[in-house]
Amino acid sequence: MALPVLLFVLNACDRSETVRSPALTERTPVTESAQAISAFLERHWVRPLPAQGKAPEQFSALEASLMPSDCGSCHTEQYRDWQTSLHAQAMGPGLMGQLLAMAPTARDEHQDCLRCHAPLAEQANDLLAELAAAEHASADAAPSPATPSLHQQGLVCAACHVRAHQRSGPPRRDGTAPDAVESAALPHAGFVATDAFEDSRFCSACHQFQPDEYALNGKLLENTYDEWKVSRHAREGRSCQSCHMPERRHLWRGIHDPEMVRAAVTFSVEGGEWTNNVIRAALSVRNTGAGHYLPTYVTPRLVAEIEQLDGDGRSLPGTRIEHLIQRLVPLDLGSETSDTRLAPDGELRLVYERPVHRAAVALAYRLRVEPDEFYARFYRALLADGAAEKGRELIALALKQAESSSFLAFEERRVLPQR
Repeated sequence: MALPVLLFVLNACDRSETVRSPALTERTPVTESAQAISAFLERHWVRPLPAQGKAPEQFSALEASLMPSDCGSCHTEQYRDWQTSLHAQAMGPGLMGQLLAMAPTARDEHQDCLRCHAPLAEQANDLLAELAAAEHASADAAPSPATPSLHQQGLVCAACHVRAHQRSGPPRRDGTAPDAVESAALPHAGFVATDAFEDSRFCSACHQFQPDEYALNGKLLENTYDEWKVSRHAREGRSCQSCHMPERRHLWRGIHDPEMVRAAVTFSVEGGEWTNNVIRAALSVRNTGAGHYLPTYVTPRLVAEIEQLDGDGRSLPGTRIEHLIQRLVPLDLGSETSDTRLAPDGELRLVYERPVHRAAVALAYRLRVEPDEFYARFYRALLADGAAEKGRELIALALKQAESSSFLAFEERRVLPQR
């Protein structure tokens, strides 16, 4: 079994903006039209990304490097944040376990994954070399080096910021950029400032399918940017970066982060009374903070639940009800079983009516989050049918990680009135 190909491509925004002067000076704000930003992004995210080529002769080894740790020698805060992000783990054991099952020279097949998970041409070359070495490795092969190869480090700094050894990024916080003289004095031959890095279209390169790409029930499998574009968050000027890169921090927190989920959800409960030996209650889960569907993709699920507890806080059998918040699909992605996700400002109200258990003393209301529910199912299937092949050890590790990523986002307990 192989994970179906998921292609991520740039989807240009059709939002019109006033055309402003593109001139860059040390004290003049960087201002670009939507068309100029679109043109930059089309060049920046052409797939597959071209190789950087030979570094300028005046570059030091540090300036020519594409390794994140070398970027971090100057950009310490950004590097420290990136190390904690899922971008830094984009080439984790689940993906590497699947890549080991591919032919070492299947460059086009590798690109189905690498185009977003490790998009640099140099990373693709690194992967080819590793897979070729693994093909001929003996049981007593030398251990892996202490420093991971470039491709093993996932979505690295250079994947977003370096093309043909030219560095680019957003303007300064005050909206300005270095002038020609100041830029020439900077390391790595200067810096190109562009508003594109603060535009949600930048993120759509990996978080939005094109209209003609894979869809189920008429809905694109990856549709995050378009979900945002029709939400009030887009109308009110909140970009992807404003939530996922607060204060320009390179964090990219999402469904795996409890605090990020709690910031996106309003969780409220009611009831807990009974009439004629029947408990009546309800909980509400509202997507008040996410500028896209919650969850936006097919891999996570959220579980809203209510149940009765005994005096020791234990669950009482037969008293639990739940509602799944998920785009449920089978492992082959051949159909859509259900879609109960919450659109921006969408709400689930779970109503509870159950007989009172004789040992019940309280009600528990919860929202559980399983960020990797689909992956866990998928890895179990790979291991069960023997399809993991060479990557079996990595797939087993990925399954362990997927199963351990779940957390309880909300829980509230209400003591039941005495009989």
